[in-house]
Amino acid sequence: MSIETNKAIVRRIFEEIFNNRNFPVVDELIAPDYINHNVSLAVQGPEGVKKMAIAQFKAFPDLHTTIEDIIAEGDKVVVRATDHFSHQPDGKKIALTWIEILRLENGKAVEAWFEADLSSLIERFKDAHR
Repeated sequence: MSIETNKAIVRRIFEEIFNNRNFPVVDELIAPDYINHNVSLAVQGPEGVKKMAIAQFKAFPDLHTTIEDIIAEGDKVVVRATDHFSHQPDGKKIALTWIEILRLENGKAVEAWFEADLSSLIERFKDAHR
């Protein structure tokens, strides 16, 4: 697949699954053997992606991802994005910036590596519960 096609597929993953909550598209965009190598996420396969997304929406019903940058080379696409959501139950607005690298094969994501600085998020939650 071309670099532009791969970028479009990754953009669709975040728009369709995470912003539009269109879970049937997961099977179209995520390979059966997909794995996210981030130990804290431990997401595997389309069902793992669905479960993770549903858990995120339960915790943060107003979650919305804004893609800031999308860069590709070969079979890898890098996304720098910001998740916007409200902390429950106090409604405090939070913005979490992160970077994820996805590797694609045959039009589907097969691997991902996710990095985010969660220290500021953890501090906000601590402050909210003091």
